Amino acid sequence: MFCYGNTRIAVFLPFQSHIFHFFSVFVCLQGSDNELKAEKDGVSDSESKVDSGVPEVPVPADDTPEVLNKALSGLSSRWKNWWVRGILTLAMISFFFFIIYLGPMVLMMIVLCVQIKCFQEIITIGYSVYHSYDLPWFRTLSWYFLLCVNYFFYGETVTDYFFTLVQREEPLRILSKYHRFISFALYLTGFCMFVLSLVKKHYRLQFYMFGWTHVTLLIVVTQSHLIIHNLFEGMIWFIVPISCVICNDIMAYMFGFFFGRTPLIKVGYFERLNKSPKGCCKTWEGFIGGFFSTIVFGIMLSYVMAGCRYFVCPVEFNNDSNSFQVDCEPSELFQLQDYALPSMLESVTGWTTVCLYPFQIHSIALSSFASIVGPFGGFFASGFKRAFKIKDFANTIPGHGGIMDRFDCQYLMATFVNVYIASFIRGPNPTKVIQQLLALRPDQQLYIFNSLKAHLTEKGLLPALEEVND
Repeated sequence: MFCYGNTRIAVFLPFQSHIFHFFSVFVCLQGSDNELKAEKDGVSDSESKVDSGVPEVPVPADDTPEVLNKALSGLSSRWKNWWVRGILTLAMISFFFFIIYLGPMVLMMIVLCVQIKCFQEIITIGYSVYHSYDLPWFRTLSWYFLLCVNYFFYGETVTDYFFTLVQREEPLRILSKYHRFISFALYLTGFCMFVLSLVKKHYRLQFYMFGWTHVTLLIVVTQSHLIIHNLFEGMIWFIVPISCVICNDIMAYMFGFFFGRTPLIKVGYFERLNKSPKGCCKTWEGFIGGFFSTIVFGIMLSYVMAGCRYFVCPVEFNNDSNSFQVDCEPSELFQLQDYALPSMLESVTGWTTVCLYPFQIHSIALSSFASIVGPFGGFFASGFKRAFKIKDFANTIPGHGGIMDRFDCQYLMATFVNVYIASFIRGPNPTKVIQQLLALRPDQQLYIFNSLKAHLTEKGLLPALEEVND
């Protein structure tokens, strides 16, 4: 969809989905703000004037701690921001290590808290821009839909990973059996509430905000759900991707700050170097420096973590102790193996083989995505902020902006990791198959037993198994 003044020209490409259409609508709000005001005053579209400005969002005040302001008062704004960002970055990394130490359950709670905060920041932008229209139930319905979507996703996760516990408790078993119907009923209730809240003269704006809420849910809630799924595969699949994105963000900033000269992409309302300290990251020097630094970092971090069972074992629920456990026999993915070097590298290093964990090879793919494709999540967020003339989503973290400003690349990374695991790593899980079999009726279990017995006999495996048992 293209916008020219108050005119919208919709072009539907074969690959265009309704989701991208919603975001094109957001950009078009730039040219339709006067039109919406005209609707509010009862003026027709043709009588409203063209306004080339975009809706204004109040700029949050600087909330840098007073201690840092005094300590850095003698520095220029560029170097002051550098020190503020550096100190807060170290604080966040320390907190990240602390929650890893607390275990997977705390990590899941942190993911949920981050999801809620990111949703709040995006929804607040919409409310800050359009609260003057007195749209009924906008924030109420937004949070209600967040509750519905979280109920659906986390209900699916509980049923999948805590199947035995769910089947043991009668209330949970009933909720699990009708989980999708309950989820649909909850969503349908919110849908009907939205229809009942429609106000004459504001239909278009209300549907804009309805799309805004649903796209936010798609970006934030779905991705956080995938992060938790990655965590269940083993904490290493959670820590390494997140750490690679953090490393790339830091190193791209460092290389861009000190060596950046060539603009990589001109996006963001404060895109010039002298106006935005974040703009120094968007240079070719920062992009290339961040790429190679992240590759090296990913290989080294993977080597350290792959040798520890606490990080590589899948997170499973122990029905006997009613707690999570991360103890297992590491798979071949986390066992050292010898790899022959190409002749070119052999002539340079003098080595014929190198001893690596197979996961280290996979970490190259994760690091490459974090360095090459991951930043586009940040570019996307910058374009979104430019549409509303805001520098950050919020001012939660001094020098960094809001939580969404720190996690715009993480959500894109979470999807890639989940797809990567499903495509190249994960195989059939016998434990889950047995859990599902135990939930069947006795006659169904007997049918499966006879079918499996006939299949093994046909393959010639059953007699061998019987001899071993004898």
